[in-house]
Amino acid sequence: MNWIKAVLLTGILSNLFLSAAPAAFAAEGKRGDACRRGDRLHIEDLDMSPDPVVEGQRIRVWKVRIRFDGQRECETDIVIREGGNVTGTMRNYRLRPGVNAIEIPANDGFRLRGREHCLNVQVDLDGSRQPVDADRRFCASQRTMWSMRESDDRWRSGR
Repeated sequence: MNWIKAVLLTGILSNLFLSAAPAAFAAEGKRGDACRRGDRLHIEDLDMSPDPVVEGQRIRVWKVRIRFDGQRECETDIVIREGGNVTGTMRNYRLRPGVNAIEIPANDGFRLRGREHCLNVQVDLDGSRQPVDADRRFCASQRTMWSMRESDDRWRSGR
């Protein structure tokens, strides 16, 4: 009779362990779908909303377009930085192959002041933040108001 109890208890415990282990690894972010160092990422565009803003006005969101040249989806954290300051963060974003249009909430305390602010985008690849390649710099400059608009942005209506 004791051997039946032992077999039954062993079966229940092994079933609990096997069903709980994948959930524990997923919660830690140790899954195989994380973005890796070899993944090719490229910044197509970075804008802010609203655009333009007056000096000291809060930015609501950063609008970034990231091209992912992979064959699979991958999950990463995306950070918008201006020098040493983090101006926006998106955690656990799932990048799909192709161009991903992402709205990242701006940090509440960040304001544009001074003459020019240049921003960069970083992603988490294999557990470390890496800057994403871009063909140009993304800077907000002050004319009468702050803006990140470029000459080719004028025709885009969704901004």
